[in-house]
Amino acid sequence: MSTTDVPVYNGMPARDLGESGWERPWSGPNGGQCVETKQLADGRIAVRQSTDPAGPALIYTREEIGAFVRGVKQGMADHLTAGRRKGTE
Repeated sequence: MSTTDVPVYNGMPARDLGESGWERPWSGPNGGQCVETKQLADGRIAVRQSTDPAGPALIYTREEIGAFVRGVKQGMADHLTAGRRKGTE
């Protein structure tokens, strides 16, 4: 959980959310290029790129993260890793 009193907004510098509490739930054999997440005190989820920990943090609600994960499980994001743009098959 975030313990910072900084106003939280989408695109803010991730470093302003503090260094503790970041997790790599999708870490794997990809050379250290991971998405990191952090649950904030208000229940929202911050997402940052591990190779740029001071870069922008994207802030999502639990519902938005849930919808994304459900979509991925249903194959709705497969085009992102298939090497081609959706609609060009």
